[in-house]
Amino acid sequence: MNGKLVYSFEEGRAAMRDLLGGKGANLGEMTHLGLPVPPGFTITTDACRHYAAHRASPPGLMEQVRGAVRDLELKTGRGFGDAARPLLLSVRSGAAISMPGMMDTVLNLGLDQRAVAGLIREGGTSRFAWDAYRRFIMMFSDVVLGVKKAKFERIFNEHKARLGARLDTELDGAALERIGGEFLALVERERGAPFPDDPWRQLELAIEAVFDSWNNERAQVYRKKEGIADSMGTAVNVQVMVFGNLGPDCGTGVAFTRDPATGERKMYGEYLMNAQGEDVVAGVRTPQPISALEADNPEAYAAFIEMGERLERHFKDMMDLEFTIERGKLFMLQCRAGKRTGAAAVRMAVEMVHEGLLTREEAIARVKPAQLDQLLHPRIDEVTVRHLEPLARGLAASPGAGVGRIVFDAAAAVRRKEAGEAVILVREETNPDDVKGMLAARGVLTAHGGKTSHAAVVARGFGIPCVSGAEALHIDAEARTMTVQGRVFSEGDWLTIDGSAGLVYAERLKLVEATVSGQFGELMGWCDEVRRLGVRANADNPADARRAIELGAEGIGLCRTEHMFFERDRLPIVRELILARDDHDRQAALDKLEAVQQHDFERIFEVMQGRPVTIRLIDPPLHEFLPKYDDLIREVTELKLATNVLRGHALEALLEDKLALLRAVEAMREQNPMLGLRGVRLSLVLPGLVAMQTRAIMQAAVRVKRHGLDVHPEIMIPLVGHHRELSVVRAQLEEVVREVLADAGVDVPYSFGTMIEVPRAALTAAEIAAEASFFSFGTNDLTQMTFGVSRDDAEEKFLRRYVEQGILPANPFETIDRSGVGRLMKLAVAEGRASRPGLKCGICGEHGGDPASVAFCHELGLDYVSCSPFRVPIARLAAAQAVVAQRAEGGRSGE
Repeated sequence: MNGKLVYSFEEGRAAMRDLLGGKGANLGEMTHLGLPVPPGFTITTDACRHYAAHRASPPGLMEQVRGAVRDLELKTGRGFGDAARPLLLSVRSGAAISMPGMMDTVLNLGLDQRAVAGLIREGGTSRFAWDAYRRFIMMFSDVVLGVKKAKFERIFNEHKARLGARLDTELDGAALERIGGEFLALVERERGAPFPDDPWRQLELAIEAVFDSWNNERAQVYRKKEGIADSMGTAVNVQVMVFGNLGPDCGTGVAFTRDPATGERKMYGEYLMNAQGEDVVAGVRTPQPISALEADNPEAYAAFIEMGERLERHFKDMMDLEFTIERGKLFMLQCRAGKRTGAAAVRMAVEMVHEGLLTREEAIARVKPAQLDQLLHPRIDEVTVRHLEPLARGLAASPGAGVGRIVFDAAAAVRRKEAGEAVILVREETNPDDVKGMLAARGVLTAHGGKTSHAAVVARGFGIPCVSGAEALHIDAEARTMTVQGRVFSEGDWLTIDGSAGLVYAERLKLVEATVSGQFGELMGWCDEVRRLGVRANADNPADARRAIELGAEGIGLCRTEHMFFERDRLPIVRELILARDDHDRQAALDKLEAVQQHDFERIFEVMQGRPVTIRLIDPPLHEFLPKYDDLIREVTELKLATNVLRGHALEALLEDKLALLRAVEAMREQNPMLGLRGVRLSLVLPGLVAMQTRAIMQAAVRVKRHGLDVHPEIMIPLVGHHRELSVVRAQLEEVVREVLADAGVDVPYSFGTMIEVPRAALTAAEIAAEASFFSFGTNDLTQMTFGVSRDDAEEKFLRRYVEQGILPANPFETIDRSGVGRLMKLAVAEGRASRPGLKCGICGEHGGDPASVAFCHELGLDYVSCSPFRVPIARLAAAQAVVAQRAEGGRSGE
């Protein structure tokens, strides 16, 4: 650890944010720029990390702090603990990455009753001095001593009520002195010890309290949401107090150099005259818009506007500013890059390029993928939920917000939607049979499942908001009720879900509709010019394909043919195929499926207009197209009981049908179906099915090409683990392709490739590449098999805890595990291309829309990523940011 733990503001600069935190570094920068910053010093993040590790401040810290305070005494002509001219300090947090409001602050530190008298003798009013003291007692006791703020507020409000005061400012000095006395008595009762009067003890305790606040619950939740490392720690900023509550020519405020909601280039903020900063943010009084300051104090307003513009030009960003006016003089207390909505982020980035503040690459790096995600989906009005407690929390499985009435099954969702109602589909967990209901719903809420569960994957694909894994939900499907924390909700009750934050509200909340501006298109155009990675979409139907193109997809990277089989008119045909008693019945079912599959592919090819389309042949085990075993057992049992009581041909025929289904399901049952008869294995056992699919693909391609459109089908064989599996199946399907093209007399460019999703395939990529024209990494299954966990169960059972405990840096089903799964991918790319130069490599798992995973794919040299349609803009941005980051790193290494 660096022996120097304390830096004066004169020693700090903006580039030192890792050491001094964002607030301390920027205070140093503003001091260097000559702005009116009250003097102070910063205790480094190193000191916080030492404190967190050892539960004690580092040796020598307080000696350095004492030296820094002596320097402040010289600068101000005041004495810390001096009764005549007391030096008062603020103690604030300041992490390297801004975490507004998440950690603790203490103001007016250094006061005791002798110092209060000194302030009054100096010319401060009795009201100001006692007000400052009662604020200090309350804030210090709450933050440092653990005496809750609410207990002080109760005393304060009782005095206001007794005196008939509506506003705090209506209490005079005598009343505030009495309140201060009661505050001190409260502290002694609660703690069994008097309030500490020694200013040095106050300072040491306040510094340690700020260190402690790095790990308070709200800070931990915020860091987790924002992806901020727990190991960073916070700096502590100690600054000379200036007062906005000395009288009517004093004030305080917070402002942004541009509107953080819209991005409009105008000063946006609020202020209060005769107040301290906490009054503005706490809502104690109604603040005034910053524009009204021009009338209250024209000189301070003009100076503030000039400083805001200067800071924005200097930092090349929209700035969040805090200021105080003391006796008419303006002081700058803080500046940091302001938080903003997705719409504002895009507008600011683009407009700052046109203003000459940013380059295009800087603008690309400035916009966060999460902000872009927010821009593409409806969201809850932030004002509405500012003070609203969520009913439940789950996983942010699919972004956007949805409001609707509760329904508990797909049929009810469809029925109510057709009646014109908005609904939220609430399930223990979803399955393929729920897709119709999901499409009818404004949102999906599940009690179980992770971010790669069925509900999450399907919802993201369709752009439906989804909160999964909300474990507080207890759903009674038969009673059609949901119980949460003792509250019972029935079908038809209103819910609002926030799929971007994983929150559930028991109210019908106001939503803000998604808006995409011209600046969005302009930013995306810059991204496309910069990025190297191609971006495709996972799309199984023409509607998704059309949406993907609108959002900038360059092709389809994954078309899952089995999803087409779940349609209501196809599922009976699939069951006919599975239950066929002989080859004749089996072929009849295949012929029916071929016709509908060909029609599906024709429509997708037409939408894609010559763009490449990667079509995965059937992957899941066949039992997924049949009813669940437990459901069939129950139905058969009930029918047998019924036939014992009632006789009838129709009832007996129904029982026989159910028994046939049950026998088929029993024959197909496996201990571990995810590792069983599926993918390429199914192609070898039931070759007629994939031959039919290949014939449908190529006949559709021929027909579309005859209409003058280019077609580029890429046929993908899944779950290959051995090169002989691929070579046998490919040889069979090549024969089908040759027959179709020969019969048609049309030449269609096509290719066969495989998914790399079995670890053995990655390890033997050189052999497999000899049989494949392309690789597509199926990272969902590759992660599952590499870790040896079930993604359907692991997230809910233990993965979340692994991440919380730091065992894993992130959920590997959300962000690629670089050292394990990533190493297999790197090996497969290198050995595959060594065997087949120019081998096209892409990714089609859920990771294709995760920004960190996209950056890894860029580093690996993949040709493209593929993701759900609504993630396409995020993948375009992330791919461009990977190039920008690489160039910046190259520039740094060359310095």
